Amino acid sequence: MNSKVINLANKVAIITGASSGIGRETAILFNKLGASILLTGRNTERLNNLKAELVKDNNGNENNIKIFVADLSKEEDCSKLIHNTQKEFKRLDILVNNAGLLKKGTIEDTKIEEYDYIMNVNLRALVLLTQLAVPLLKETKGTIINVSSVNGIRSFPGVLAYNISKAGVDQLTRCSALELSQYGIRVNSVNPGVTITELHKRSGMDEIAYKNFLEHSKTTHALGRPGEAIEVANTIAFLASDASSFITGASIPVDGGRHAMCPR
Repeated sequence: MNSKVINLANKVAIITGASSGIGRETAILFNKLGASILLTGRNTERLNNLKAELVKDNNGNENNIKIFVADLSKEEDCSKLIHNTQKEFKRLDILVNNAGLLKKGTIEDTKIEEYDYIMNVNLRALVLLTQLAVPLLKETKGTIINVSSVNGIRSFPGVLAYNISKAGVDQLTRCSALELSQYGIRVNSVNPGVTITELHKRSGMDEIAYKNFLEHSKTTHALGRPGEAIEVANTIAFLASDASSFITGASIPVDGGRHAMCPR
């Protein structure tokens, strides 16, 4: 593969939230593009299943696929994640801050404990991991991709803490991009719209509500459908590659045009 867009050979990546959804698709794609990957998440079984799938794709070679079970709301786990990456691979080129959660709640009924937990996972963990990863990324002039949301760009009622956390991710992206540019480190975010993953079901939607939500999404996205996780993963891979070498501080919507739409 000669194209910079599709070549991550000799790159080492951390992918958080790798056990499902966008993180899982990103891991599968990065593996196909030749990257060595440290997969992290909270679900041991899913991580092991993903590793087995990637190793099979690598003809049984498991040297470039490692897993680390972690709760990134805990500082100790964040520190161990970076330490394990250095121990296993001796370097870091790409940090994909994908782990996140969604929970319903308005300004009237969001419990402060729930708010704190969402902010810890969706924003604080990204700040901490970025801080811890910078020394390694300086050595490789690496890149950071934060998985934000269209909710970071536009406001939607009913998911207050999630909206605030994703707006914070976008600001983190821009500020750290400016501060780390002196080291050749690039920082960008992807901002998905409604994407077909387990995120909304885990937030409390049942099957019928989720089906109706996806159907309604055909009217709220300019391209007339919700997105697929691989479409977000493709954009992450582009930002991780040398093909995006002059892009930093950008928040890139991968949302079928939803960020540009207004009620009519």
